Amino acid sequence: MGREHVHFRKHAIAIVVPAYNVERHIAEVLRGLPGYVRHVIVVDDASKDGTAEVVAAVAARDRRVVLLRHTKNQGVGGAMVTGFRKALELGADVVVKIDGDGQMDPSYLPDLLTPLLLGEADYTKGNRFRDFQALRQMPWIRRLGNMALSFAAKAATGYWNCFDPTNGFLAIRSEVLRQLPLERIDHSYYFETSMLSYLYLVGACVRDVPIPARYGDETSNISIRRVLMTFPLKLLRTFLRRIVLKNYLYDFNMESVFLLAGLPLLLFGLIFGSYKWAYYAGLGIPAPTGTVMLPTLSVILGIQFLLSAISIDLQSVPTKPLSPPLEERHR
Repeated sequence: MGREHVHFRKHAIAIVVPAYNVERHIAEVLRGLPGYVRHVIVVDDASKDGTAEVVAAVAARDRRVVLLRHTKNQGVGGAMVTGFRKALELGADVVVKIDGDGQMDPSYLPDLLTPLLLGEADYTKGNRFRDFQALRQMPWIRRLGNMALSFAAKAATGYWNCFDPTNGFLAIRSEVLRQLPLERIDHSYYFETSMLSYLYLVGACVRDVPIPARYGDETSNISIRRVLMTFPLKLLRTFLRRIVLKNYLYDFNMESVFLLAGLPLLLFGLIFGSYKWAYYAGLGIPAPTGTVMLPTLSVILGIQFLLSAISIDLQSVPTKPLSPPLEERHR
């Protein structure tokens, strides 16, 4: 069933717009939202300009628009958590995130919504790397950063089938959203990756949707220096948490066994081998055959076990949606 057969107006679709200092763009973004959207929740994250006043003026003409205001800036993740809670309170079936700076084209909303309404996915997200022509419009610093972060985020979150993890054009079924610990979602620009990490732990099916980004005269609030300083540690923490919870709390399988055997063998081989190499090199004599073979075999076996664990992890991406089709429910 294609998107032309999906009746979007039958469903409670909510848009959450995190807004910070976007008074020049927010009115146009809100006017561009299609009529089938039932709720539009704008979270003004303590903007220093007239963002809230512009949204209030739009809300006076459009009853769908709800304005929520933070007295203290909480970051895009904090704004989204506030918006998510309001969307669930309003009884939304699907919640979509659209930024307030105009970079996200609402004409692609059906591409995000259709897999969710048909029960083909629990969470959909944009992927700016599928369209080469559109990709050329992306600033090179963002392109380079996304390429590096994408691979690290795949390993950290477990969604090896997804690319462009920092893409903020996303949609989620409310049944799945209710299962996430919203109080633990990261409030910074790590928000999207944090979402993916918790989606993996509940077994949600995530699908990439090719959507080119639009870049105009908007000003990015992302600090590249801050990203480089904070993301690596957060990605490492996310990866370790996922591995421990997946393999030693929620389940115990062959990947768990391979990790338990492979990591100690590899570390033993490297540490013991390095120590013995330095010891015999200092004496100026060759190391005995047994002393050489023991760490060598340990390293080889350790690498083999870890490669087997990685192979299992690559095949463990959730592919079965948790949420049933909404279209069938409304027939």
